[in-house]
Amino acid sequence: MKFLDQAKIYVRSGDGGDGVTAFRREKYIEFGGPDGGNGGRGGDIIFEAVPNLNTLIDFRYTQHFRARKGGNGAGSDRTGAAADPVVIQVPIGTQIMDDDRETLLADLDKAGMRVTLCRGGDGGHGNAHFKTSTNRAPRRSDKGWPGEERWVWLRLKLIADVGLVGLPNAGKSTFLSVVSAARPKIADYPFTTLHPQLGVVRLSVTEDFVIADIPGLIEGAHEGTGLGTRFLGHVERCAVLLHLIDGSAGDVVEAWRTIRHELAEYGGGLADKPEIVVLNKADAMSPQQISGRKRALEKASGAPVMVISAVARQGVTEVLRALFEHVVEARAERAAETQQADDEA
Repeated sequence: MKFLDQAKIYVRSGDGGDGVTAFRREKYIEFGGPDGGNGGRGGDIIFEAVPNLNTLIDFRYTQHFRARKGGNGAGSDRTGAAADPVVIQVPIGTQIMDDDRETLLADLDKAGMRVTLCRGGDGGHGNAHFKTSTNRAPRRSDKGWPGEERWVWLRLKLIADVGLVGLPNAGKSTFLSVVSAARPKIADYPFTTLHPQLGVVRLSVTEDFVIADIPGLIEGAHEGTGLGTRFLGHVERCAVLLHLIDGSAGDVVEAWRTIRHELAEYGGGLADKPEIVVLNKADAMSPQQISGRKRALEKASGAPVMVISAVARQGVTEVLRALFEHVVEARAERAAETQQADDEA
């Protein structure tokens, strides 16, 4: 299935039903009076986050969503039927942006979360509504109120605990295939990964987290070079970044600085997230090279550097444990924030 993380769609809620002008005319009832009913409500446009979707591909083929009009009123004070809402299901983590692509309208980041984006129009009043002591036979009835319409952009930001970043060919896809059941494309050339990949890491029966692997960044990505920074939004929600560096490529410090610069230029708080720096491909380096490049990285980053070989599965468990510690802390903070919000409500 093709991965699609942005889509533009048109939505329109239903118009309200029309009120009617009617009078009660029955044998032996001399003064029946007005009995025109009101129109029914138009259908709403509702977005719902569901867990069984992970791409916006459906919106490539269906781009217009319209709710039905409410039913018209009828005699005998009968109100028109309200139209059913149109429920649009989207993946968890979908943001709804206005047509300017800057104004955030809704952020569906929890399963089952719903938002009514366009409210259906109210039904018009029938002539029975306008009956008064001085106007006993009104002939006025109103049309239903129009619904709302707008073009919106849907933008998917994957829900993952760990974001995997690095230059092309740093070994991100290999690492993901080793620690999870994901099977990304792996080849000996840059930009093998063309769209984000998700993998679930299971440390034990009760310990697991999700890793998101995004396509490799290069110098100038924030200006659109290579694949640009289009997919960096998928790691904005991560608790920690795993920065993989190809130890066999030479200048590891420059590789680290290149990615850090692109993260800072992108914004979104990525540069401020906790980062675990990992020197990969230890099997392709001598012990002297590992020691020297590790010291250089630690001096540049100001943090400990871990050394692994994803292919040989050396040091992988230690990295996963370090990542899981950050994930547990982030989950505890989110739970505390949720509890505080519930208490305030």
